[in-house]
Amino acid sequence: MKPISKPLSLIGLLLTTPAFAAEDDKKAVELSEVVVSADFRPSTAQKTAVSLTEINKETIESRGAQHLEEVLNLAPNVNISAGASRGRFFQIRGMGILSQYDNPVNPSVGLIIDGIDFSRLGGAATMFDIDAVEVLQGPQGTKFGPNAIAGAITMRSVEPTKAFKMRAQAGMGEYNTLNLGVAVGGTIVEDQLLGRASIYTHKSDGYMQNDTLGRDNTQKQDELTFRSKFKLFATEDLTFDFTLMHVNVDNGYDAFTLDNSRRSRSNQPGVDTQNTNAFAVKANWQASDAVIIQSEASYLNSSSTYSFDGDWRTENDGEKHNRDRDNYAFELRALSDSAGRIFNGSTDWTVGVYRFVQDEKFKSRLDYRSFGPSEITQVAGKYNTENTAVFGQLDSHLSDKLTLISGLRVEAFKAEYADSGTVKTIPSSVRKNVNEVLLGAKLGLNYQANANQLLYTTLTRGYKPGGINNNANLPQNQREFNTEYMWNVETGLKSSWLDGSLITNLAAFYAKRLDAQTQSSTYTPNTGSFIDFYDNAARATHQGLEASIDWFMTDHFRVMGSLGYLDAKFDSYQNANPSAYNPEGRQVAHAPKYTVNLGAEFYASEAWTLRANVEGKDGFYFSDSHNAQSNGYALLNASADYRYDKHWTVRIWARNMLDKDYATRGFFFPNNPANGFLISEKYVQYGEPRVAGFTVTYDY
Repeated sequence: MKPISKPLSLIGLLLTTPAFAAEDDKKAVELSEVVVSADFRPSTAQKTAVSLTEINKETIESRGAQHLEEVLNLAPNVNISAGASRGRFFQIRGMGILSQYDNPVNPSVGLIIDGIDFSRLGGAATMFDIDAVEVLQGPQGTKFGPNAIAGAITMRSVEPTKAFKMRAQAGMGEYNTLNLGVAVGGTIVEDQLLGRASIYTHKSDGYMQNDTLGRDNTQKQDELTFRSKFKLFATEDLTFDFTLMHVNVDNGYDAFTLDNSRRSRSNQPGVDTQNTNAFAVKANWQASDAVIIQSEASYLNSSSTYSFDGDWRTENDGEKHNRDRDNYAFELRALSDSAGRIFNGSTDWTVGVYRFVQDEKFKSRLDYRSFGPSEITQVAGKYNTENTAVFGQLDSHLSDKLTLISGLRVEAFKAEYADSGTVKTIPSSVRKNVNEVLLGAKLGLNYQANANQLLYTTLTRGYKPGGINNNANLPQNQREFNTEYMWNVETGLKSSWLDGSLITNLAAFYAKRLDAQTQSSTYTPNTGSFIDFYDNAARATHQGLEASIDWFMTDHFRVMGSLGYLDAKFDSYQNANPSAYNPEGRQVAHAPKYTVNLGAEFYASEAWTLRANVEGKDGFYFSDSHNAQSNGYALLNASADYRYDKHWTVRIWARNMLDKDYATRGFFFPNNPANGFLISEKYVQYGEPRVAGFTVTYDY
């Protein structure tokens, strides 16, 4: 891989990174290939037969991004649901959970940070010292298992290097924003041990004014992240990678108002906190010329509190949900090397086993006594799951240009749920068990027409385990829901043109969801509360396109863009409550029909780089339980970098420069005392307004 001597941002579905290399007074475009982790074997992105978006470090920093939510609009057919201090619930191609309160949920989009499963813990997706984000669109069941029926998001922090490297960064911005961080890495023991560690803090008052309390920080952001990595060369054939991570999020949550403004009137604003410690170790052993053995083990402990003012006014209604999770994961796999290929040396193989255990304890309190003395629920319980899988994949080279990919994953899923407490002051106890055998598969053909053109087509079967509804008000036949399966056909073309100065990617997909798990939310009149539950209510078709372009039009000017088109509709829908809203034939929730991103970079000189992009999406339905929609929007972002003496960079950046209001979560129910709580209205949580700032970075 060739070093990048001048930072370049990567916006959209851009899978190789052209770089400028200065030689005397001349500049030439070179290709530095990006290695991705979308398959069992490391490969360059342009040779990986999957639709994916690569967002690199320079793009992250050019936007002043502190959290994953601030860069995901660059990926086509991706959306974010907030309902918290951060947008931490993700949807890909119209699939993904929208929220979590007291009920247990299984994700549709996996979040993997440095090989550790952070699914449903999106608040931990902070961005300092992150080298790249990969957004994998479409089912990834053979590699990532049940958490990736819609796709997966992986984040990789910077790897330790032999040479000593240091980065110090400080930034300031609007809304009393302050960022400080430092990263240091290099050789610890010559030829044996490398290391890197970083620590970063981000603080902001947030974007809400609370008129009742006279405060402007009830939606504050207070996030601390520590990461460390070590690489041990135990022998010439054996290496170990160790990762240690600590994330402490102490954010406020005060987002909804009766008049859909940024001026809150709540008297008890909520919190959105998360304290997470995680550890992982990976081993890579070149057992022989024929076989490579790889293993990964990780442990994660996370404690979180999510609370909010339930009436958005000065009554004392509210909810508080505490959750403690322990995740244990282990994977062992064997991969063929060149001498280990089978079938006359034509086929690479991978086999492996996987084990994942999650123990979760929760405690929830829902207090709506302004509607009556019995409107209080207090429940505590546990939700434990076990996943055990075996998997394998064959990469059969039928010719020099044509490769057949075949993969299979068989997974045993086991869940145990138990709780006790009172539901509206009535004693309640729920106990449920789930045992299932799940099957994921992949069959694909890759045709490498020449060094610059890859055509691929794949048929994949993804799965998402069934689960449990814990609301004691539900009838027994709604307490459990079944596994969802999806068949997905995808065809793509990855191309490089004009001596590598133009890169294009195009993918088309068609997916059928069977027994689709849908989230329903029924408002209980005159209580201020909802009954949330999941059900296998639907069959749905998701089809669309994803395209991108990355073009160095000249040595000084670069254009990048991506476009997503999504037609995702319910073919049929059976609601457990026949009188409730039925979205049959309608676009599914949080699935905008189009997403777009267009950006440019201008390299004015060796010192100055100017960037701008516009990103937007169509309006979308907030829920499958009602017809309320967001508005479509387009956001303008820009930055200017000045580099001095190869060590210093001063960056001025702005997001949402035109200060557009756009929604990241929405509800439709009666919550306004002015009309006697009789008329349902739309209520929205806004994304961030215009935010501008500057960052100073010192690299050594």
